[in-house]
Amino acid sequence: MTETSTRPLTVVCLASYFKGAEFISECKEQGCQVILVTKEKLLSEDWPRESLDSIISVPDNANPELFIHTVTQLARPNKVDRIVALEEFDVVTAALIREHLRIPGMGSTTARNFRDKLAMRVLAHEAGVPVPDFVHVLNYEELDSYMKRIPAPWVMKPRADVSAIGIKKMHDSEQVWRMIDVLDARESLLERSSYYLLERFVAGDVYHVDSLVEGGEVLFAGVNKYGRPPMNVAHDGGVFITHTLEYDSDEYNKLQEVNRKLIKGLGLVRGATHAEFIKSSEDGQFYFLEIASRVGGAYIAETLAAASDINIWHEWATIEILRGEKPYELPPFRREYAGVALSLAKQEWPDTSTFNDPEICYRVNKRHHVGLIVKSPSLPRVMELLADYKARFERDYCAVQPVPDRPE
Repeated sequence: MTETSTRPLTVVCLASYFKGAEFISECKEQGCQVILVTKEKLLSEDWPRESLDSIISVPDNANPELFIHTVTQLARPNKVDRIVALEEFDVVTAALIREHLRIPGMGSTTARNFRDKLAMRVLAHEAGVPVPDFVHVLNYEELDSYMKRIPAPWVMKPRADVSAIGIKKMHDSEQVWRMIDVLDARESLLERSSYYLLERFVAGDVYHVDSLVEGGEVLFAGVNKYGRPPMNVAHDGGVFITHTLEYDSDEYNKLQEVNRKLIKGLGLVRGATHAEFIKSSEDGQFYFLEIASRVGGAYIAETLAAASDINIWHEWATIEILRGEKPYELPPFRREYAGVALSLAKQEWPDTSTFNDPEICYRVNKRHHVGLIVKSPSLPRVMELLADYKARFERDYCAVQPVPDRPE
């Protein structure tokens, strides 16, 4: 092994989407050499170039083997110490690169637990975390038995996609069988029906828990509640809202408990996670929906920072740099309240200057998006502001974009 004390650590970041600029900046701030491997279409994005020692592009249709080859070639003149996936689609690829180059960190088996919705459900169930009844879209007899036993509606979900991409709601068995025919007619073998699961549709409010993990223990977890389920926002349009959950409430404590149990069951040693749970409007129980080993999107990290002073991106960078070789200490944090209202916008660069409440702490500056983050010691005040912004966004800004069947 090569001694690293006389040279900067080299951190290679993978990004198939524009994400993780704060992670990159924090690594550079801590003295690392930082190399970004991204797709050609993302080269013009606003990456923190002052914090990057090199940007390497791969074709937009690059497969994991090409990512592995690319990092292998750059590892010849540069000793690579860390491989980090900034975006969910790169989590397994990063693990495969670690295994190929024998770099310590999460391997592909554990990585798939956080990418494969079927695998994470099986492990969550084994860990004692409630999961909606599900079945792999594979064996015809098991599928038929499931649909006779579990009443519709169901949702058919791709095992590896993110957000609401590819999710379809099913109302009867004939619809399921026809969808299987459609999927199995696809040219790509990886898009056929065995790469899907069928799950009981659970109506209710959706929550998310965003965590920092070190040594298999959850050191920090921000618990938030969505204004509407993300699947509804994605399919029907409207304003995305999430806000801090009341501290030490029954819901807060239960979600902290089930999140710790889930992460332990999935075998994560260190990193950042974003987990989603639904509280059934029928029985009041929390059910696990999905988890990712990355920072939550849609300005969730900024909202958590507004409420707590914990920047998930910065702390995750520190955890990756230390990698258990030196102790990690979570900084002191506040317990205030914050929330975000976010929407696609008709305007290319929406003007939010008429929003002037003193609680506003962040304005989204993204093409065809409108968004505001607010913070306050009072949860009712946060919710009051978000309700007002939701109405004004819907009146003056909102645009709707259909959810793709496949990731772009």
